[in-house]
Amino acid sequence: MRIFDPHIHMTSRTTDDYERMYDAGVRAVVEPAFWLGQPRTSVGSFTDYFDALVGWERFRAGQFGIAHHCTIALNPKEANDPRCADVLDVLPRYLAKDGVVAVGEIGFDSMTDAEEDAFRRQLALAVEFELPAMVHTPHRDKEGGTRRTLELVEESSLDPGMVVVDHLNELTVGPVAASGCWRGFSIYPDTKMDPDRMVRILQEHGLDRVLVNSAADWGRSDPLLTRKTGEAMLGAGFTEDDVDRVLWRNPVAFFAQSGRLLLPEDEAPAADPSSTFEGNSVLRGPRVS
Repeated sequence: MRIFDPHIHMTSRTTDDYERMYDAGVRAVVEPAFWLGQPRTSVGSFTDYFDALVGWERFRAGQFGIAHHCTIALNPKEANDPRCADVLDVLPRYLAKDGVVAVGEIGFDSMTDAEEDAFRRQLALAVEFELPAMVHTPHRDKEGGTRRTLELVEESSLDPGMVVVDHLNELTVGPVAASGCWRGFSIYPDTKMDPDRMVRILQEHGLDRVLVNSAADWGRSDPLLTRKTGEAMLGAGFTEDDVDRVLWRNPVAFFAQSGRLLLPEDEAPAADPSSTFEGNSVLRGPRVS
């Protein structure tokens, strides 16, 4: 079983996690910029963090045979802090870097005006840099937040095939599927989704445009829950090809749209007339429209 975890916060994890992930089949990850658990009080603390995501963490993952990518953004929770507003002005220099495969996490936390302004501006950056967008849906009023998210994506000029709306559940999967955006599910203890619920959603809604992640971070979480979801799929009658599609080919297809995937040659997608691959990097995957 080969696994691409499209949303995991490895800055919060140990080298033991990398070893266990590799043994479980994880060969690639995407680490979104997120809230570290306490307020950051200056733009400099963000740039230090971004520098670590594009540099040190990629090196650290590589020591364990895992290709590390990241997404860069001002996350929704910190968009409410006036001390962080200027972070939006430094994002362009990071969005141009190798290994940055999306703008994210963006979206809503508490559904404030400041969050919506930051969301709009960062959707515009995704358009400018021709990058996908990774969107966080709020923990409270998830249905309302998802509805407003889809309205803002539609108002932007970003193709819905370039957007993954994450942390979905049984109540929000339908509207996101109808919008044409990708559907993201976090298999995370207690607060989001578990493997058995995920299997039932896949049975009901299919495998198209689905990304399954662990969202493992500094909280109570498990970086092997992608593997456990694959095992639950097999136990429910899905085929090995179905599991490979959900846990590998789907995230490769989504993030290849950035043109910046850093995959080993033996794990890169087959050549496509609209794709160009060179060395161990995916230079440009087909847009999914």
